[in-house]
Amino acid sequence: MFRTNTCGELRISDVNKQVTLSGWVQRSRKMGGMTFIDLRDRYGITQLVFNEEVDAELCEKANKLGREFVIQVVGIVNERFNKNANIPTGDIEIIVSELHVLNAAVTPPFTIEDNTDGGDDIRMKYRYLDLRRNAVRSNLELRHQMVMEVRKYLDGLGFLEVETPILIGSTPEGARDFVVPSRMNPGQFYALPQSPQLFKQLLMVSGFDRYFQIAKCFRDEDLRADRQPEFTQIDCEMSFVEQEDVITIFEGMAKHLFKTIRGIEINEPFARMSWHDAMKTYGSDKPDIRFGMQFVELMDVLKGHGFSVFDDAAFIGGICAEGAATYTRKQLDALTDFVKRPQIGAKGLVYARIEADGTVKSSVDKFYSQETLQQMKEAFGAKPGDLILILSGDDAMKTRKQLCELRLEMGNQLGLRDKNTFACLWVVDFPLFEWDEESKRFMAMHHPFTSPKPEDVHLLDSDTGAVRANAYDMVINGVEVGGGSIRIHDSALQNKMFELMGFTPEKAQEQFGFLMDAFKFGAPPHGGLAYGLDRWVSLFAGLDSIRDCMAFPKNNSGRDVMIDAPAPLELSQLEELNLKINIKE
Repeated sequence: MFRTNTCGELRISDVNKQVTLSGWVQRSRKMGGMTFIDLRDRYGITQLVFNEEVDAELCEKANKLGREFVIQVVGIVNERFNKNANIPTGDIEIIVSELHVLNAAVTPPFTIEDNTDGGDDIRMKYRYLDLRRNAVRSNLELRHQMVMEVRKYLDGLGFLEVETPILIGSTPEGARDFVVPSRMNPGQFYALPQSPQLFKQLLMVSGFDRYFQIAKCFRDEDLRADRQPEFTQIDCEMSFVEQEDVITIFEGMAKHLFKTIRGIEINEPFARMSWHDAMKTYGSDKPDIRFGMQFVELMDVLKGHGFSVFDDAAFIGGICAEGAATYTRKQLDALTDFVKRPQIGAKGLVYARIEADGTVKSSVDKFYSQETLQQMKEAFGAKPGDLILILSGDDAMKTRKQLCELRLEMGNQLGLRDKNTFACLWVVDFPLFEWDEESKRFMAMHHPFTSPKPEDVHLLDSDTGAVRANAYDMVINGVEVGGGSIRIHDSALQNKMFELMGFTPEKAQEQFGFLMDAFKFGAPPHGGLAYGLDRWVSLFAGLDSIRDCMAFPKNNSGRDVMIDAPAPLELSQLEELNLKINIKE
């Protein structure tokens, strides 16, 4: 037996007990004739004590230990003279009588500490070392706890966990697929699933009326903080349900997670907002409602006064930042530079301060009378000390999205986005379709299996763009943590969807014929939802990136720098797969 106890469990009640511990050397300190070593394992840290006067040879052996050596010690639990209140084992130490080096270690490339000196790149390269740090390990422990609670919650409601295939056929709609060549079927390819969507619908046809899966999914898309090429979904589907049934079940799951993981009791129903209102008020279909600063349209107030930037605009809107009139010119110039960044794309920023006497001082005073500026102030309900920030543009939707980025930046600067405050929201009534200018056709906003609102079905031919989806997203603190829809279960309606999206009957049959055929054998009404497990964990852990709650994530270029993947194949492998590589310059 390599250990009788872990490095995190011994307490004052264990004094005088002989124990065996194993772990990694966190740090060592030599003080006179005494050597102190902090021994670390997954569970915590225990201090080891070596006394030169008692056993000089053993103490000398301890002095030769380096950081991250794997060792085993035998000793007696002793009460510490200088207690450490910062760790659970801080009342005790081990007076060591035996020391065995299980494995020596080279000096690690960064310190294995909560506040490490390693940058992102080096920690990604040596991720197995990074995982030894408390900060990273605790994220994976949190992930485990959440998965266990999800399984417990869904099992209690009669859901059955079913695994669906990883090697499937490619579905060009949506994000790009990762494809896998088939050796046994030359010239043909599997795809890795972007979601188990089709298989979970088939399970509903099969009579498994409540399904879930902790599902690995893959999307070949550009990366950012909340995306990775492979990610994990809490994937669920239910039969004989309407939208309200699904929302009730999964709002319940969210409340269960808040209570069991974060100790937060939520008794009120989550807020709801239509997609149209979210875009109009916040410029985003995943608005952060922890704070206000809702958009105010100013076309009627500011257009037609000789300021060409506004007079030529298709949209003029702004936000009011309470108490921010003290912003200096330097801070306002920095905000202007922020909105003019290429990834945001605004041409400029207009600001107005509400002075202590109620007058308005703006950056465009020469174009507007105080009377007009007062009308603008009243439109915001602004008070003395407030700061109004205004954007305009020739594309209303684009300008709203720019204003959304400005609102979020102001929320950050004013400390309104506390990671320990949670604001939950259902966004509903999405458009069923969005127009793709490049291909000149309608695309499904979610996916082609989402049902239209029953009351909008008659608009499919006459006013396609106005049809609302029977879909819903859960948003927490401006992050889409999950989404789903009621599915189409009627073959005729599904064929109509494909037709409106430009599929020929032959193409629809080729790609989705198996689903259409299944519907003919009696498909129940069904719907579901998928939560992003990685996003949930990062939200609860207060992380800025989902990468930090994955054991072995990819970097921003989609590479695993630890194992150096992706990598070229051997020529023999390519020949076996009947592949030739033609890299475009």
